[in-house]
Amino acid sequence: MNWDNYHLPEEAAKVVAASPGVTVASTTTELINLACGGLGSSHFEVSYDVPEQGDTVEAIVARVRNGVSVNYPEPYMRRRDPDCLVIGDDGPTDKPRFRDRFGEDFDEVRKATFDWLATQPLAMFGYTAGQPGMGMDSVAIAPANAGFFALGLAMLQGIIPESELPEDFRPRSVIYIAPVFRHTHFSGKQVVVHNRLPDVHEVFSYNLYPGPSAKKGVYGMLLTQGEREGWVTTHCSAARIVTPYDNVTTMMHEAASGGGKSELLEHAHRDDDGRMLLGENMLTGERRHLEIPRTCNIHPVADDMAICHPTIQSNSGKLSLTDAEEAWFLRVNHIDHYGTDVHLERLTAEPDEPLLFLNVYAVPGSRALIWEHIEDAPGKPCPNPRVVVPRRIFPNIVNEPVQIDIRSFGVRTPPCTEDHPTYGIIGLFHLLPPALAWLWRLVAPRGHANPSITDTQGMSSEGVGSYWPFATGRRVDQANLLLAQFRENPNTRYVLCPNQYVGVWRVGFMPEWIMREYLARRGSAPFKYDQIRPARCPVLGYALHQLQVEGRFVSRWFLQVNTQPEVGNEGYDAGAQILYGFFREQLTLYLSEDLDPLGRDIIECCLDDGSVRDYGSLIPQIDLVD
Repeated sequence: MNWDNYHLPEEAAKVVAASPGVTVASTTTELINLACGGLGSSHFEVSYDVPEQGDTVEAIVARVRNGVSVNYPEPYMRRRDPDCLVIGDDGPTDKPRFRDRFGEDFDEVRKATFDWLATQPLAMFGYTAGQPGMGMDSVAIAPANAGFFALGLAMLQGIIPESELPEDFRPRSVIYIAPVFRHTHFSGKQVVVHNRLPDVHEVFSYNLYPGPSAKKGVYGMLLTQGEREGWVTTHCSAARIVTPYDNVTTMMHEAASGGGKSELLEHAHRDDDGRMLLGENMLTGERRHLEIPRTCNIHPVADDMAICHPTIQSNSGKLSLTDAEEAWFLRVNHIDHYGTDVHLERLTAEPDEPLLFLNVYAVPGSRALIWEHIEDAPGKPCPNPRVVVPRRIFPNIVNEPVQIDIRSFGVRTPPCTEDHPTYGIIGLFHLLPPALAWLWRLVAPRGHANPSITDTQGMSSEGVGSYWPFATGRRVDQANLLLAQFRENPNTRYVLCPNQYVGVWRVGFMPEWIMREYLARRGSAPFKYDQIRPARCPVLGYALHQLQVEGRFVSRWFLQVNTQPEVGNEGYDAGAQILYGFFREQLTLYLSEDLDPLGRDIIECCLDDGSVRDYGSLIPQIDLVD
């Protein structure tokens, strides 16, 4: 092996040179065999000798007919810990520093990590974080027996064959994986340390769930790069939506984890008789359906991370983006029986190439099925089953940058009644002025019953753009970058869309699917004044007054929650106060002297109980209302 080809940073080169054996991977097939324990092996236990604990199994890997299935013996390891990220360096940050959380400088743990890795057989490979020309050259170094983790990263970000490594390949980021330190140093907790050195961004993953590191760790690298260079990697899905009449509308959907990003790319779920269940009243049991004979075609662009790089922006007044990933980390907790989503079920059961399944029950030699979720306890399915699917096998995939017509934001909402008011007062969808849409991204509620992370109680925030948990720098810098997007793209429209509940009605993700169908058919035509109303709660922008899809009207209580008799004005207003309290609590975090003056005006508008028209005057939008 010619180490010069990879131009490894000095510490990485020393670790690799000292290792008793190094597998330099050039293809995912090599990593699949490594993950499963060898070419002829179909079952492998990933374990480590932990002092005073003995042999500790971290993960169990099975080679299945449609890929590789991985399960964790410990339920805690099946979801991302939202508090796992810490900063090991002294650069500007609003995140907790390693020394403040653990009482020592990171340098000693970093050295111990290198010493431990040097004793292990290793696997390594090169890849590009993000996209060529819009990301950075990167390397991953992992224990060889953690091949499934390397496989997940290689699928998500790609892998550069050694023979095709560019001569100017210079790693600006390195991910080191050292799972045993979770037990020896961090009391069994997930910890991911970002160490931003002048020439290289180091990420130390001290656990084997890929969400905080192979997935969001790379996201943190891209956010850090964009913060230096003046651009954002948005936390969103995106798709071209083609109506039955061949009209094309391009949408992006941002949200905190579990807020409906992947669902934008799914076809609407239907009952056995072909109808779509709009909602079920949780008090009366009444069910309302919507009949749409033919829904739109979906041409996917991105699932979770999209780069808004300056080189792809145009003068159209619409934001442009491109996917930051080579595969998608799909959560499938809502697919709990055969036939829920036949498109995704078929794609994952009979894929064109092997997939990686996490938290899905499968035995060696079987076929992993995405509705067979592992159980955290008897009768309690894991809420975070995942499958990693290469984007190239999705039908109608879009590979070039796109311009966004509609930019929506999703919120997981709880049920709301007059007796038990909550923030579940958002109608089927709302139209937002750009200034108000920016505020929603600053507060980014994590929302009700979040399935992707370990804490799900109460109302908490994922912050700027809903990607703050993965960022390494300062809130105000990311807020300013986002504000520039909203100010510079007046021809992109903004929408707020709930999921799970609309007032007392359980709706799942149906609001998002109906919003997609309606707005795609509607195109760019402005709304009439008799179609929308300022919402009773101003931070909800404009509420729809009437909604008709394919000749079918949607009841007004789905559009304006205060018209639901179980909620009424009193319950709605109490929920509005909960929302306002949350906004005030979160927005004060951004009132820094470095905040863009326009941003300060927008935040103060909210703190002063401004109206929707006040927000509209701060960043004018073209042709929202006729």
